[in-house]
Order: sequence, then C-alpha cells, then structure tokens
Amino acid sequence: MLNLYITSSSKKQGKTLITAGIAATMQSLGYSTSVYKPIQTSGKEINGFMQSPDLTFIKTIDPYINSHFSYLYKSSTEPIIASESENEQIDIDFINKEYKRITALSECTILDGDSGILSPIAPNTLNADMIRYLGIPILIVTKPEPDSINNTLMTIATALEKEIEVRGVVINDIPENCPKEILNSIPRVIEEFTNVKVLGLVQHLPKNFSPEDLITATLNGIDIESIFNVKIEKLDMY
Repeated sequence: MLNLYITSSSKKQGKTLITAGIAATMQSLGYSTSVYKPIQTSGKEINGFMQSPDLTFIKTIDPYINSHFSYLYKSSTEPIIASESENEQIDIDFINKEYKRITALSECTILDGDSGILSPIAPNTLNADMIRYLGIPILIVTKPEPDSINNTLMTIATALEKEIEVRGVVINDIPENCPKEILNSIPRVIEEFTNVKVLGLVQHLPKNFSPEDLITATLNGIDIESIFNVKIEKLDMY
C-alpha cells in the first residue's frame, strides 16, 4: 500500500494543489488512487448539498480519482471549533475505520489534511494524534516565504515528538523571480537542522493551468519515489 498524509507548515501553502498533483501523477503511472479528506472545513453548499471544495478541485484535475471525506463543516474555523458549533464531534476511531476501508479500494491513498498537525480536532486530540493513530507518514508542504523555515521546523519537531514518520518537505509555488539566496537557503537550513530531506521544488503555475501542466510540474519537481519510499519503474520512461 502506498499511503501518505499531506500537511502544510501553515495555511495557504498549496497543500491541496500538491495533493492533486501527486494523486493525478500516480494515476498516470498506473496506480489506482484515492484521496481521503478526513476533515473538511469551509464546506460549500451548492444546490442544497454540501460539498468539499478541496475534493471538488481534485476531481477537476482527474475525475477518476476516488475521493472521500468523513466530516464536512461550513465553518472556516479550526476543526474543533467547527465541530462544536455544528454539533458533530470528530471521532478518530471512525476516521481510522474509514481509512482502512478506503485504503482497501486503491493501490495508493493520499490523505489531504485540513489544517496543520498542531490543530486541535477534538478534546485533548491534535491532528498529530490522529496521524499517529493511523500510522501514516507525512509530507510537509511549504512556500518560499519569510516564516517558512520556522513553521516547517516546528511542524517537523512536533511530528518527531509524536513519533510520526516525516517523508520529506515540498517547497511549493516558487515564483519565477524568487531570489536564489532564499530558494537555496530554505532547503539547506531545513536539512541542516533536521534529518528530513526537501524532496520537491514546484514552480508557480499560471492561473489557468491544465491537468497536464500540474502532472508535468509534479514529475519534474517532486521525487515521487522518495515520498512513497518505493521504486516506480514507469518513471524511467519520463
């Protein structure tokens, strides 16, 4: 089983974009792929039905990706606050049961986190506690921003304290004019202060990018074999 939980160093780092790119890439490499979002805040009501905006976006990239969620809230607050305000408490035992069911459906299952691993999701329970309970490794997404090193190191430290395996870090949405000293220093400092590797550098995509553009950016920018810890022979064809 090729399973991975994708989180971010802080909000608005493009975590769902990276999730979509990796999921679509795995599909293109011949792996049946599911994306599971245990918790979705900022849900949208469309024609009387609640929808997950993140999973909807992923479906626009590849409609054949299996998509699932367990908890969907309208509120854009932290999951524990959203669950309290909408009277639906998050149960990690239920999430674990769903996770096992979904992983049995596909060769590759990617979990798209709703917020950072320090975010509380239930009384006395952080996202990190849920990830540890599921026993799934994480990939951390960040951007080349002033606080990215601090936030990424904090995320790694929390994960290691919780005995969560950190597969690596992806630096996302790199602008064409990004200063070289910034782009070079972020991976160097992350790797110098941790035992975690930067496994991806993904360039900024134009506003109206195509699914093919995203797959190409993923293949060119992310070490797919290392994030899943597996040899993929079909990659030799690219």
